Amino acid sequence: MESTLALQPADALDTMRTQTVLVAGAGVAGRGVISMLCALGARLVLVADDNAQALDHIADDGETELRLLNVSEAIDSLEDLAPRLVVTSPGWKPESPLLARAAELGIPVIGDIAAAWLADQAGAFGEPRTWLAVTGTNGKTTTTAMLTSMLIADGRAALAVGNIGIAPSAALAAQHRGEPRSDIFVAEVSSFQLHWAPMFEPTVGCILNLAEDHLDWHGSYENYCADKAQVLTAEQPVLALDDADVVATARARQVAARRGYTIHDPEEVASQNTERVVGVRDGRLVEVVIGDPSQTTDLAPAQGISPPGPAGLADAAASAAMARALGVAPAAIEAALAGFKVQAHRGQVVLEHGGVTWIDNSKATNPHAAEAALRGQHNVIWVAGGQLKGAAVDGLVRAIGGALKAVVALGVDRAELVAEVSRQLPDLPVTVIDATDPEEAMRAVARAAHGLAQPGDSVVLAPAAASLDMYTGMSQRGDLFAQYAVAYAGAETAEQKAQETQEAQERG
Repeated sequence: MESTLALQPADALDTMRTQTVLVAGAGVAGRGVISMLCALGARLVLVADDNAQALDHIADDGETELRLLNVSEAIDSLEDLAPRLVVTSPGWKPESPLLARAAELGIPVIGDIAAAWLADQAGAFGEPRTWLAVTGTNGKTTTTAMLTSMLIADGRAALAVGNIGIAPSAALAAQHRGEPRSDIFVAEVSSFQLHWAPMFEPTVGCILNLAEDHLDWHGSYENYCADKAQVLTAEQPVLALDDADVVATARARQVAARRGYTIHDPEEVASQNTERVVGVRDGRLVEVVIGDPSQTTDLAPAQGISPPGPAGLADAAASAAMARALGVAPAAIEAALAGFKVQAHRGQVVLEHGGVTWIDNSKATNPHAAEAALRGQHNVIWVAGGQLKGAAVDGLVRAIGGALKAVVALGVDRAELVAEVSRQLPDLPVTVIDATDPEEAMRAVARAAHGLAQPGDSVVLAPAAASLDMYTGMSQRGDLFAQYAVAYAGAETAEQKAQETQEAQERG
């Protein structure tokens, strides 16, 4: 049986069309793969999922036989069913019984990104598309959206796929059915997806940053970094020059990256052997040919970027560096950044009231993301807490302590967070919210933050923790933060107007 690593596009496409294929999991990624296989005219697609409605709403072409099996049934009958390929959903671990059994039988296992890329590169859906791959511990969604905006502003037919937008396999199937074609896929890809795509070689690839995350899935930080590094097999890898772990990962794999980016002056990172670097000089994003100052291209203002702060600037620099790898014009980069608004919960400004800015970064669900959200800011009322999942916060508090004016802590692991803040910053005001009802807790957060904040301050929800201790997800947490911030601002305004009216009447 051919190994997963050795799978070539033409052979993989022939297998998908003519042999039995098993799809593990029928969530968003799995349904996209099933739709793509149907569009390819696959002979037989087995679907392993314990949800009896898993095949509902699949765009079946009427020719492909779809057969739903529960997972235990699939494991027990895998040898008899004899699929020639397994396509797994991203969340399934390598040691999952079904995937482990497939490995024992020598059946190649790939992921949804790999399946779409192989089919596309084989020409199954017309001329192969250009793939740009964005990964990293944090900032993927914002960077992917920025980069897509830059390409569209330059007149390119680009589409955001992967963990943002639509699964690439679903996009291929939709375009096969007559929807507008995209010539460029900008793919936000996770470490899980990259683990199952050892043959994936995009045109442009970038790791934005690396920090400990998903170690329960990968087994170690080294394995996590190795899976992320798959995007650096790109024809044009783009190196995050400000992240030591990214640079070390690239060096260990002998990646020859001619392009890079920084939020500092590009000449400061010239020792990294990159030839073209996007960075910041005199308040502008610029692309510099290292060693030749005459070849400097002005790209866009470095101010006014959404989201505000160093994290947003880094995302913009990464996007610009990747866009320039495809020859995107500076005017398109500037226009895209000028009109770009960050998606909800990723540094979104949800309220400006009384000289105080309220920022929802509920997506900052680990200490690394919270540090990125707060780095470079000042006079911050930090709203933090939730499920730390064993993550240490001492380094985070040390890194952002100078930015903080006060802390409002909530969530199941609030005591651990408060203890570390009190240890390192004993004079910093800390308000602890003990409520466990989601609305009551966030209402109390907003009340406390309004009482603490003064003109020139920022109230920033950057929890450094997961949300499922109280909330249905980080979206609900962020939505309620915005809701009660606005509600209390309205109450303050009404109270102020009533007081002004009363004073006016007394004077009259």
